[in-house]
Amino acid sequence: MSATTTPAQTDQVSAPPPTELAAGSHRRTLLGSTLQSVLAVVVALILGGLLIAVTNEDVREAAGYFFARPGDTLTAMWQAASSAYVAMFHGAVYNPAGATLADKLYPLTETLTVATPLILAGLGVALAFRAGLFNIGAQGQILIGATLAAWVGFSWHLPAGIHLLAVMAAGALGGALWGGIVGLIKARTGAHEVILTIMLNYVALNLVAWLLTLPGFQREGSSNPISPPVDQTAMFPKLLGDQFRLHWGFVLAVLATVAVSWLLNRSTVGFELRAVGATPRAARTAGISVTRGFVVVMLLAGLLAGLAGTAQVSGTEHSLTAGIAASFGFDAITVALLGRSTPWGTFFAGILYGAFRAGGVTMQSMTGTNVDIVLVVQSLIVLFVALPPLFTFATRRSQEVAA
Repeated sequence: MSATTTPAQTDQVSAPPPTELAAGSHRRTLLGSTLQSVLAVVVALILGGLLIAVTNEDVREAAGYFFARPGDTLTAMWQAASSAYVAMFHGAVYNPAGATLADKLYPLTETLTVATPLILAGLGVALAFRAGLFNIGAQGQILIGATLAAWVGFSWHLPAGIHLLAVMAAGALGGALWGGIVGLIKARTGAHEVILTIMLNYVALNLVAWLLTLPGFQREGSSNPISPPVDQTAMFPKLLGDQFRLHWGFVLAVLATVAVSWLLNRSTVGFELRAVGATPRAARTAGISVTRGFVVVMLLAGLLAGLAGTAQVSGTEHSLTAGIAASFGFDAITVALLGRSTPWGTFFAGILYGAFRAGGVTMQSMTGTNVDIVLVVQSLIVLFVALPPLFTFATRRSQEVAA
């Protein structure tokens, strides 16, 4: 005679363990809806506008007689916020004061230029997210990729075309090796990728700083930590002419987005990586090697970040410095989160963050608004993207504890 199971027992048996709840919350954070991302941007911009308004001197002056004439304060708040965002738009998309069409469109080309490394590095972070790994090492992978790309660029002297391909291959190889170290250690020892990538970021930063003090890397006749400029044959050609900084690295970012989209959605490797990220236990049961998936995805993530470093060296900076990666590697994490770890979502999120960077300087110069407000808005976007899944997870955990 088989034993019966009460409803309470059924609920107890079917309830997922806390670790699976946490993993589900992690996936929802990374793969949530597009609408949620759009709302996160809108709400962050509104709160950023309020912050701009309350720190504006005209608003503070009008607030001194708020109860006598409240309309003056509200008008001043609107003018402060709207003028700042309009100035940002003019610096990031279109400058109506430009004398020529090229001058008017120059801000848009700057946005795309800044977005190029963000897109490439963001794709690497997003790819790791889809396999269930939190890759915080894009910063180090960019640095190592840029280092190898710069070395090939200024020490090798090859014909045009071949030289640029060699530089791209070197940058991709450098980033892939730096990411692959994390994947291999993760697969062999189970060490957490967050700890590994954070440590390797610092190793990469100090390694580059040391290399730039050596005769083979430091520019001759300079006491500053900067490499010789890469050869002209190692540079990305300008995409729209010499009057713009936009280069063919942006086309590389577009092609990388197409390639990652095909990899994830059309290839067997992509299916295996998504399976590993969704349910590692089920993937292992189906015969998919989870450990191999960790190595492969970190190699690919590092490769993409290394190409971001190549875009910096061969596209915009033309020399290697310790600050070549700026904060692109860390911004790539927020770009991937906002893009919901999808290739095209990451692409457009990278352009949005490029617009923030390009327009922030113009906003400060035209309206006096501190450029750090851009960082506040970006941080709020990440908060609003991550908050709903985390709230859901906390609610379920509290219900489970209460039960």
